[in-house]
Amino acid sequence: MERISQRCGKNWPDYQSFRDWSADNLDLFWSELWSFCGVIASHPYGTVLKDGSAMPGAIWFDGARLNFAENLLRYNDDLPAIVAWSEEGPTARLTYAELRTEVERCAAGLSRLNLEPGDRVAGLLPNIPEAVVAMLACTSLGLVWSSCSPEFSAQGVLDRFSQIAPKIFFTVPDYLYQGSQLSIADKVRAVSTGLPSLISTVLIPQRGSSAADLLDSIDTAILYDEFLSEAPLRSLEFKQLPASHPIYILYSSGTTGAPKCIVHGAAGILVEHLKELVLEVNLTRSDKIFYATSCGWMMWNWLVSSLAVGSTVILFDGYPLGNEGDILFDLCEREQVTVFGTSAGYLQKIEEMGKMPRKTHSLRALRSILSTGSRLKPHSFDFVYKAIGDIHLSPIWGGTDLCGCLGGASPLLPVRRDEIQSRGLGLDVDVVDSKGSSVREEAGEVVVKKPFPSMPLYFLNDPSGERYKAAYFEHFPGMWRHGDLAVLKSSGGMTVLGRSDDTLNPGGVRIGAAEVTAAAERVEGVIEAMAVAQKWGEDERILLFVILSAGTLLDESLKKRILDEMPSPRHRPKEIVAVPDFPTTLSGKRSAKAVRDVVNNQPLLNKEALANPQILQFFENIGERANNKRKVRKDNFSEV
Repeated sequence: MERISQRCGKNWPDYQSFRDWSADNLDLFWSELWSFCGVIASHPYGTVLKDGSAMPGAIWFDGARLNFAENLLRYNDDLPAIVAWSEEGPTARLTYAELRTEVERCAAGLSRLNLEPGDRVAGLLPNIPEAVVAMLACTSLGLVWSSCSPEFSAQGVLDRFSQIAPKIFFTVPDYLYQGSQLSIADKVRAVSTGLPSLISTVLIPQRGSSAADLLDSIDTAILYDEFLSEAPLRSLEFKQLPASHPIYILYSSGTTGAPKCIVHGAAGILVEHLKELVLEVNLTRSDKIFYATSCGWMMWNWLVSSLAVGSTVILFDGYPLGNEGDILFDLCEREQVTVFGTSAGYLQKIEEMGKMPRKTHSLRALRSILSTGSRLKPHSFDFVYKAIGDIHLSPIWGGTDLCGCLGGASPLLPVRRDEIQSRGLGLDVDVVDSKGSSVREEAGEVVVKKPFPSMPLYFLNDPSGERYKAAYFEHFPGMWRHGDLAVLKSSGGMTVLGRSDDTLNPGGVRIGAAEVTAAAERVEGVIEAMAVAQKWGEDERILLFVILSAGTLLDESLKKRILDEMPSPRHRPKEIVAVPDFPTTLSGKRSAKAVRDVVNNQPLLNKEALANPQILQFFENIGERANNKRKVRKDNFSEV
């Protein structure tokens, strides 16, 4: 703020005024951000934003030539770059100089395979240093990186990788989870044989495990150490490419069919991540940043971009509730983590376990906790300040579609219970009604009214761009529709309620499912709620599923309190059912669609996209009752 004020003669009374200015002055804000964060480019851009404010179709930093990996490897010294942990404790440490050497060796191995910029490389990997090394080696050469985590099923991996036709496949024969070494050899064989585009499968054994069977059964297989050693060592070179050159392919959740392949570009991801990390998270070279993530979630990509700041990146691979729920705070204490990233679900779980980390661990270095994946409930805000400490707690929210945040942290703003602190800098985020008019202090659709740098370049296998347009621009022409319902507060903060396509229509009256769940979650004893519509004869009814706190029973008194909390009689569910958990996608997001399909006796199009499909058994009996109800109505009609 001070820099732009001095350079441009602008003054703002507060942070939110600055944020509003940044959303209105895209060219100036993003050019200053590029300079302030020291983006490394061999050729400068001619224009920040070409073709004005057109969406889709806007071109960012036209004319610039740069390399994504070069920006993440700008440091080459003895300060720690990566510290890796498993459930059993620390496993590896790399300085920035050592990381650069490892990337150099891996890039040499890739170079001897005669790959071309734009060729795809896939990884089925745990959250280990080799995953970061492989990604940086690929992007240094202009190759495009895409990854999944080992818990994906073979079909789930093939649903993704078969669409991108990778030439190189990095993987492991097994991985550690909940104290067990789990073999994925059969999965690796199925994926390797199911990808005819492969010219090499690079195996990275873990904890001294053997990859002999895979080497014998996969023609293209080679051990990682051999892959590195067989290539003549060459100096690390960073191929200079256009700002829009692709670096990542990420995937939609796949709960409604084959996952969409979302292609992201170098400059857009780089500047968006730098903005979020440097300005909104307040990250510096002296920080140690941790995020509980896997290689199948965009938060992994986000975390690794912290290397561009020169911070120490802490990787964790394994069960986050290990060591009786203490493992992540063991890590936090020992590594002196300053920024701790997690999910709302994790904070809820440790609260249920009765954890009090401030009493069991020394967390003096910790200054910030970030949470994403789902809405952070009011009781979780209270829990963090009671059980962890007086730190900066901030939910952050965005998605795979932009590989970043639309709303998130600010070190200059207060923390308010049940609110995201602010809309993102340089993003014209708004909340609108069904006609596209801005609304405040009431639920509406989240939109972005002007282009932003980390918009996807395109969807793979969508040559006409029709799927891309339909995903974001069909509902409000000229505006990006994000697909979430939110309330934009007078404070400038936001409360994100849930997906906007989770709607209910009892008696022909359209109701947002988020309104029902938000009301239920205000009732003491209800930790989390999900409302779905169930076909009921010729109409539909509202079902409410709740997760209750320990010791709470779903008796008639609690049901009455839930019903009394509803905003209107139309919002009142016909049945309230307690369940132990909700189905989630592999990236940890709740899947209301899976529940809706089960209670309506509809087949799940892609069960492989769920992390815990077994939980659906708790919803099946409701579906059977609906089926019986339809039969009765049909029989009665026949008799009449």
